[in-house]
Amino acid sequence: MDPINSLFLNSDVKAIQQNKSLNQVTPSQTHEQFSNVLKDAINKVNETQQVSDQKTNALVNGEINDLHEVMIASQKASVSLQTATQIQSKAIDAYKEVMRMQL
Repeated sequence: MDPINSLFLNSDVKAIQQNKSLNQVTPSQTHEQFSNVLKDAINKVNETQQVSDQKTNALVNGEINDLHEVMIASQKASVSLQTATQIQSKAIDAYKEVMRMQL
């Protein structure tokens, strides 16, 4: 599974949806599950960045001869970072919009 889809198709997300449908979730459980989803997503973005760096260093050192593999890893890392940045931006915009609402 590629890192982009794994940001959204996480088992923790499925667990949150299942628990939500059962109406047995406490606020602390929801907070913990949400923080786990965010941590996992950030860790996966970080992993793709590290893989890209490792392959780039291996290419520079002559350990890898396949430039295509390095470029694909680099693009995966770039796209996953851009996606995470866009998600962060949208979450901040949504938060600001909620804070503007009058009760």
